[in-house]
Amino acid sequence: MSMTRRRALGVFGAVGASIAGLGATVRSLGSPAPRPKIAAGTGRSIEAYGPLAPQSGEWWVPPGAGAGLLRTVVLIHGGYWRDGFGPKLEDAVAADLAARGFLVWNVDYRPSSAPWPSTLGDAALAFDHTAKGQYAGRVDRDRLAVVGHSAGGHLALWLASRGRVPAGGPGSAPTLPPPTLAIGQAPVAGLAEGALLGLGGGAVQALLGGSPTDVPQRYAAADPISLLPTGVRSMLLHSEADQLVPISQSEGYATAASAAGDDCRLVRVPGDHFAHLDPATPAVAALREALGALS
Repeated sequence: MSMTRRRALGVFGAVGASIAGLGATVRSLGSPAPRPKIAAGTGRSIEAYGPLAPQSGEWWVPPGAGAGLLRTVVLIHGGYWRDGFGPKLEDAVAADLAARGFLVWNVDYRPSSAPWPSTLGDAALAFDHTAKGQYAGRVDRDRLAVVGHSAGGHLALWLASRGRVPAGGPGSAPTLPPPTLAIGQAPVAGLAEGALLGLGGGAVQALLGGSPTDVPQRYAAADPISLLPTGVRSMLLHSEADQLVPISQSEGYATAASAAGDDCRLVRVPGDHFAHLDPATPAVAALREALGALS
């Protein structure tokens, strides 16, 4: 484990004691992700998907992409939906996937400090932009995955479940087909349980504006585990050593999804919570293997 990753892990581990200063502290330490290794010929283009900051994302176009449809990954960063985190956390993974032939849409979204349901609404808008953006004509909708780490894993699983969001809820009545595959890397997959556990120093309550008893309708619209079955194949990559998002989050979702009839698999990987951001780790090797289902 790198020194930056080790120091960042310590900061995140202390989140319950000092959530207010988390973003600033991590910025002072540097990213827990390594610098991206960008293959020659990789295209990059930042594009807005909405009028508000930070409603934008960056397209990563594989070298020598030609003119046909491309396997596509919508990549969603984590950070417990808090201020101070952004898509640069995923740059190393985005560069790695682009070098392997994937078109990547690495997106940002408004944090939980914005009014409910801004975060979920932005995730839905970002996904829908794959049919509207400058590379919409290159997106292969039959080979489209959503991949998210930590809080981004929650959003990835939630995007797969939009067809089951109650009428009037954020992202409900989607006009696009769901993704082909949803992958959660150490995802916050069960919001009600996450609130009970106090994950991220109350990060779930901050996202939804209260506890499950305070705002039950919001949990019903936002909690992936309550929106099963999705009909979308899903895979969860999680380490038993994760000190920030316990593997019980993935275990609970995998059990519930399988019981509901979904094709869902939990893959246990070595490493810490940030191993999913480093292409040199077994955790990201497992991601690449999972994305092989799009071939």
